Formats: sequence, C-alpha cells, structure tokens
Amino acid sequence: MTIAGMPTDDLPETLRVSTDEQLRAVSNLTRHRIMAVLRFEPATITQIAERVGLAKGSSSYHVRLLERAGLVKVVRTRKVRGVTERYYAMAARSIVLPDPGEGGPDVLMRHAVADLEASPVDGERQVRMAHLRLTEEQFAQLAARLHALADEYRELSDPSLPDASLVFALFHPASRAQAEGDAK
Repeated sequence: MTIAGMPTDDLPETLRVSTDEQLRAVSNLTRHRIMAVLRFEPATITQIAERVGLAKGSSSYHVRLLERAGLVKVVRTRKVRGVTERYYAMAARSIVLPDPGEGGPDVLMRHAVADLEASPVDGERQVRMAHLRLTEEQFAQLAARLHALADEYRELSDPSLPDASLVFALFHPASRAQAEGDAK
C-alpha cells in the first residue's frame, strides 16, 4: 500500500490511543480534522492549513501536538528555497480510541456531529436513525456487517476523490428508569 506514491508498508495497521496526551490530542475538533486530511495522503503544514481553513501558525501548532502524541509523523522532507518542507502522515492506518466511561462523552460522535453540522446544507447527506429490537445474536451480526461494509469501502477509497464520512453507532440505549434517574 502507498500513500500518494509513498510507501507505507512500515505503517502499523492500528494505533491504540492510551495516554492522556493522546486523548487530549484527539479530543480537539481541529486536530480531528487535521487527521482526516492526513488519512489518505501526506501533506505539508501549508497544505493542511488550506484544507482545514486555518492559519499556518495554528496548523503548525496542532500538528506539533499530534506529532508529540505519536499520532502523526514526518514521512518525507525536501528542501524548497533553502527551507526544509516536511510532509506529515498518520502514524498508523487506523486509530482506535478507548471506549468512553459510563456517561462519558464519546469523542468520535461529538466530532462526527460537529462535522455533519459544518457540512454544506445543499450537499448530499444521508442521515438516518432507526430504533430496532434485536436479539444479542442479531445485534452482533449487524455490528459485524457494519464494520465489514465500512472496511470494504475504506479499501476502495481514492485520495483523488472528494471526502465522504461514514459514522455509525449501534448501541443499547439507557433504560427508561436509568434515563429518568439521570434527569433528576
């Protein structure tokens, strides 16, 4: 596998976020968006700033925090008019976040909602919520199918095509008694 013509065979398949520094780094929406830019191809600070809509200084600051946390790394450098230009990429093909504690915020869902709210209103969006009643076996089967489908389309992703985000959440909601207790 290559990222924009660069070999990525040395990239680990997964990086599990485990330290407080890593959790703080991925909890920030701007850094989440920077990692999305780097997901398919390396980019310089200038390219990242343009794609995320940041000033170069802000982009550099956020990339340094991600690099210090071990989530992104320099994959190539080149001299341009006497200045060393660094190309950054994700440190692994996928990042795995720990499950939030009970009642804790789910970072991925917060970022997904923010990205959805920021997406163009006139753009194509597919949003659906379905309430289901499933056996534990059906629940597990559906989860496996959703993961397989997401993996299948991730493999088909082409960096030259426009970005698309897929987010799904399959969960057992809090019981009515539990929800009423939280509301008091």
